[in-house]
Amino acid sequence: MSARPLVLVVSPGDETYRGYCLEQVAAAYDVVLLTGAEPSWEKPFIVDHATVDLTDPAALLAGGRALAERHDLAGVVTWDEWNLVPTSRLARALGLSSNSVEVMRACRNKATARTLFARHGVPSAASMKARTLLKAGLATMTVGFPAVIKPAAFAGSIGVIRVDHPEELPAAFAFASQGANRSREDTGVLVEEYLDGPEFSVECVTHHGKTTAVAVTRKHLGPAPYFDETGHTVDATDPLLDQVAPAAAAAVRALGITDGVQHVELRLVDGRPRLIEVNARIGGDMIGHLVRLATGIDLPKAAADLACGRAPDLIPTRRGAAGIRMIYPDTSGILAQRQINTPFAAHTPWLRQVQWIREIGDPLLLPPEGDLFTARAGFYIVTGRTTAEVTERLDTAADEITLTTRADR
Repeated sequence: MSARPLVLVVSPGDETYRGYCLEQVAAAYDVVLLTGAEPSWEKPFIVDHATVDLTDPAALLAGGRALAERHDLAGVVTWDEWNLVPTSRLARALGLSSNSVEVMRACRNKATARTLFARHGVPSAASMKARTLLKAGLATMTVGFPAVIKPAAFAGSIGVIRVDHPEELPAAFAFASQGANRSREDTGVLVEEYLDGPEFSVECVTHHGKTTAVAVTRKHLGPAPYFDETGHTVDATDPLLDQVAPAAAAAVRALGITDGVQHVELRLVDGRPRLIEVNARIGGDMIGHLVRLATGIDLPKAAADLACGRAPDLIPTRRGAAGIRMIYPDTSGILAQRQINTPFAAHTPWLRQVQWIREIGDPLLLPPEGDLFTARAGFYIVTGRTTAEVTERLDTAADEITLTTRADR
């Protein structure tokens, strides 16, 4: 029998974007898995599993209880946005460490979060809920233009759109509503003040109510009016971290989070941080992997440590930088060609990964017909000494990548 603590992971995610999380946790813990599909790539990293319908709260709870009867669990953790609330409920039912269900619900619902930010004096954006187009129009009379229309409880910038003029509102409200209707928690739409400034995220770790900002991620967005994320860079020595860390910690505190890893999104408006949202899990788009490449800090292991009541190791062991860039087509269509210059890839050590996620013949749909999930053909990751060097290398690699689409007939 292994002497290592045993942690239950709820919903491992897909191998492409979350495989590193499970691998890093399994390096320190024995892992049992609660998953919606029979394990495949996960098998080398787990000792047991239960397959349940993760969209059914009762089934998820029953599956977790069954695993707890077979194993002496030290903690329960998830990095899946959709399962934050059920995982908290499961941990509490098993008598294991967790934030409360109410706290996780507040993190999932942007309207609730805005209310708590205001109550605790955390600068964010003016926000009003709108169930109908009429109410959205009335809300814009308060928040003004430009405004942001978004689902109250979704993720991945899906359904988020900027509106500059009143005549754009009907189409924008329909776009946001389409995203909101996919939520299992709240199908409402928010009308918010547009925060005009560069966007960042702060990768935080909270232990017993004390939040440590371990890295700041500089975000790159696609063309307006959408907010699709096209890339990220992390620099271990980024001076911006000290500037935005207090606001991120204040936002985490306002939501009542006591333990866990947080991905806190904000913008700098006139040089001052304004909160967008707090995600109570490791950031997506490989951001946790970038943090490790740049700083050496292991966020998946930290999340498991906290779930098991242990203090995480947050001491940086590297002082570098890393970046990811998503590969998108210029126009929607059928993927006709995708390739990278093979000699370049083979002889470029700072090009850490090139990952294709679409095959020839697959449709690639940009907004408004699609979203970031339907539009991406892949991504690539580079490392360097500084943000400037990483950015230069991202541009260099882009010139070696070919992606073309053809019209769908």
